[in-house]
Amino acid sequence: MPLGVVIRRVPGVTKWVPFAWKAVAVLPGSGEANWRELRSYEDTVEFHAATRPLELHRADAESYKHGLSTRVPSIYVVMRQEIASEPPEIVLVTASPYEAQDYADSGEELVEKVPMPEGLVAWVRDFVDAHYEEEIFVKRRRRNERVDLKDDGIGDARIEQTADVYRAPSSVKSRLVTTAQKGAVEVKQ
Repeated sequence: MPLGVVIRRVPGVTKWVPFAWKAVAVLPGSGEANWRELRSYEDTVEFHAATRPLELHRADAESYKHGLSTRVPSIYVVMRQEIASEPPEIVLVTASPYEAQDYADSGEELVEKVPMPEGLVAWVRDFVDAHYEEEIFVKRRRRNERVDLKDDGIGDARIEQTADVYRAPSSVKSRLVTTAQKGAVEVKQ
């Protein structure tokens, strides 16, 4: 479904950032737009910045269900801004809070949470109802075998098993070092 993204531009609070950009709404089923001005009042301007497709995938149905169960179901707008004075690039719109979190974790994109319109909530809920399958928890069963009856694998295979099978390999290492040092002494003579 095509979603138009409405971005609000307000004056910045410092001289280094002339404008602050914030996603404030989505327009389901809207046509193409390229930063078309919708309304302005004083120094604040709202733009229909871009239209991006909202794609729902069956594998993400659990994520959509989680997003719909929040107090205010939301669409997440992912934006990338190279220069603060220029408008941000609208990268993606998604209904998945998990996907939005992945983009937010990278730190390279801005992720804005926008309330989902009622019609869009119904459309996503219909998709979730059709494709969500709850994963059944299967408790792992313990086998009642006695594993302590065999001595297979006791100790370290690199150690000769003449005495203590629980000896640490460090004693073997010191034995190898002293043998190598004796050989080096013999070679020097």
